[in-house]
Amino acid sequence: MSILPQLVFLLIFGIAAYILSKRVRYLRRNIFLGKAETRNDQTEKRWKTMLLVAFGQQKMFKRFGPAFLHLLIYVAFVIINLEVLEFVIDGLAGSHRVFAPFLGTAYGVAMNIFEFLAIAVLVSCVAFLIRRNIMKVERFTKPEMKGWPSLDANLILIIEIILMFAILTMNATDQILASRGVGDYALLNTLFFSSLIRPIFEGMGDGALIFIERFAWWFHIIGILGFAVYVTYSKHLHIFLAFPNTWYSNLKPKGEMINMPEVTNEVNMMLGIPAEGNQETPPAEIGRFGAKDVNDLTWVNVMNAYSCTECGRCTSECPANITGKKLSPRKIMMDVRDRAEEVGKSLDTGGKGLEDGKSLLGDYITKEEINACTSCNACVEACPINIDPLSIILQLRRYVAMEESGTPAQWNAMFQNMETSFSPWKFAPTDRFNWADQVKNEEIE
Repeated sequence: MSILPQLVFLLIFGIAAYILSKRVRYLRRNIFLGKAETRNDQTEKRWKTMLLVAFGQQKMFKRFGPAFLHLLIYVAFVIINLEVLEFVIDGLAGSHRVFAPFLGTAYGVAMNIFEFLAIAVLVSCVAFLIRRNIMKVERFTKPEMKGWPSLDANLILIIEIILMFAILTMNATDQILASRGVGDYALLNTLFFSSLIRPIFEGMGDGALIFIERFAWWFHIIGILGFAVYVTYSKHLHIFLAFPNTWYSNLKPKGEMINMPEVTNEVNMMLGIPAEGNQETPPAEIGRFGAKDVNDLTWVNVMNAYSCTECGRCTSECPANITGKKLSPRKIMMDVRDRAEEVGKSLDTGGKGLEDGKSLLGDYITKEEINACTSCNACVEACPINIDPLSIILQLRRYVAMEESGTPAQWNAMFQNMETSFSPWKFAPTDRFNWADQVKNEEIE
């Protein structure tokens, strides 16, 4: 028997593994362009969050319709890919349905389950294509979704449909050949869904059927390997990053704003208190206040950007965006990712990287966008995988306020009132409850 198919499979598998490993290293490097941050506290709560939000799809079901369709694709992705193990073994060993003899009747049951899930994926993907391209759901038509983001979403849905058809075609032709006693094809219990398309192939000769079955097999496994590589260039990277992203979620109460270590250290030094980390001497260079570029954000912020599904739930819930402001939390995450990609590609080609004269603030995200944010946390609450756009917005605003003194005039007046009167209003703290006395007097009168 020729071992050429096995060698070809090994070569394709090796190429895919090499490209994938190289891309993973690239993404890891880009994510760690961000500053160091430690989030290893409350381990039990982090595992629970990951299991509920990433694995259990908990937050998706705030919108039941798309959530149910997404769940079908998700379950199919996890379960059908168990069959990929058999594909890999068959490809390397030159066998065919290597698990069939060991599992017996259970193998046929498993194949029927896989086919049901394949149909579920087909229906879900068609529904999602209709929502995006015919119904034109508003959150998929925002300005940041023009061009590649929209094409990327459609491509992945079409690819999934084609791969599912490949499974059904392979099974249908495989079972016709098995029923004819050709070669080593294993006759299974009736495969319900693929049997529906068997009449298309029944009149073909054995040679044509073998060609179609082998073509579908190769198309499916190459498609799976190609899909794995493609995902690392796509918004669908969330398939994998959703798990670490939810594990490293911000577990602090919603609305709690984290103090800036640079400010804390400055105040401590003014008071004669050692800086954080028990430093005996002050740092040689004062850290930047806030964030101007991706390296000023934390690596968790950058991972959030690469984890973004571009679903737009954050933007659809954003009060600023709803009222016509320029801010779109989804665009903020896409801009962070695009900037990290630009810097990463520059570094790989020997370019200037972060010193290219550009920055996240200004070249990607405008002051108008970040100033429109109400800090309400609606975007954080809406995100299905706990992405935190607000953290990035606050860091950019802090840079504008503390490094550029570029906040709007009305804000400066508010800041001054808070510094002198401990409230946004220009009256003494002792007068804060005068309104209550006035109401009381009116009631007495």
